[in-house]
Amino acid sequence: MRTTTKPTRQQLAVDALITHMPATARLRARVADAPSPLPPAAASAVVASYVGETSADLALVLIDNTFLAEASGSKTRVKPTDVIVPALQESAAVLGTGVLSEATEADAAASFSDPEATIFELLADDEVLGWFIIRLRSQPTTTGSAMSIEGRLGRLNEVEMTLTVEIGRTRMPIRNVLGLEVGAVVELDRAVGAPADILLNGRLIAHGEVVVVDQEFAVRVTRILDNAEVMDR
Repeated sequence: MRTTTKPTRQQLAVDALITHMPATARLRARVADAPSPLPPAAASAVVASYVGETSADLALVLIDNTFLAEASGSKTRVKPTDVIVPALQESAAVLGTGVLSEATEADAAASFSDPEATIFELLADDEVLGWFIIRLRSQPTTTGSAMSIEGRLGRLNEVEMTLTVEIGRTRMPIRNVLGLEVGAVVELDRAVGAPADILLNGRLIAHGEVVVVDQEFAVRVTRILDNAEVMDR
């Protein structure tokens, strides 16, 4: 009888990452040791932290990010690092409900040397394109689940997050974004009078209506979504 091994959370995370990476070739990933010596690209890795049901530190190191520059275009409207943020978001999402921090460039040397981190080589046609490093953070152990939840939430009280109000959205290829000119009209997926979405670090948490307060735009919260509704979106 043939048995199958359940993929780890780290494996699920890297699978989600490579599925959504804007690469021209099909990517695959395999567990590997840290390269020695570290490539120069490690000094400009894209790193982010995920805080939620399972918290983690993520780092993406690309030997050659030419394809990111090509995907973002020659103009400065889209940064190369912004192109891979959706892939990082999809990767973190497999860890459960949570919030991904802003992705920034940083030195990944510490991530490579962390004994608790899992390192994956990213390959295309057996050529190593880079590495994905993920370190799951251990959750605090307490005698009561209520104390555990309270303790975890208490650590987040001073963490600043981005609250965004969205009146609509659409999807378009990057080439169309780069081709936008003054006076262009972009149609959104929202009817006139429909409530605006309120997002916390990109995750929908409530609905509201746009109002004006002291000559500045504001939003009046009309509905807060419960946990089940947030997870379904």
